[in-house]
Amino acid sequence: MGAIKPVVRRKIVKKRLKKFTRHQTDRYHKISSSWRKPHGIDNRVRRRFKGQRKMPGVGYGSNKKTKHLMPDGFKKFLVYNIKDLEVLLMSNRRYAAEIAHGVSSKKRKVIVERAQQLAIKVTNANAKLRSEENE
Repeated sequence: MGAIKPVVRRKIVKKRLKKFTRHQTDRYHKISSSWRKPHGIDNRVRRRFKGQRKMPGVGYGSNKKTKHLMPDGFKKFLVYNIKDLEVLLMSNRRYAAEIAHGVSSKKRKVIVERAQQLAIKVTNANAKLRSEENE
């Protein structure tokens, strides 16, 4: 049958690729780079002075149609058991299954086999699999 392809392959356009970094994170080691909104009365980032770092805003949001899309054109759907996999039966060309972190290797094998029967793409099908030769 071959690889499962998405219904529509849209070009994903990001309005900004750089992370928004916190004001003065380059100056002090104790200030982490994760974004925090400045609240100071004289703060030049908050007042949007020329040459200062940018603040995140609603305008940087993604296109509704390409939001949460992976580069291969699918959206992720977290799967814990086979019952969750059956949900994707009708939308297997829009969503790809991703097996949850806590699922055992024994159950993973069963989920991957069932996904092949239902023609559902599994993003992490090879995770936690050991070769049969070692056992």
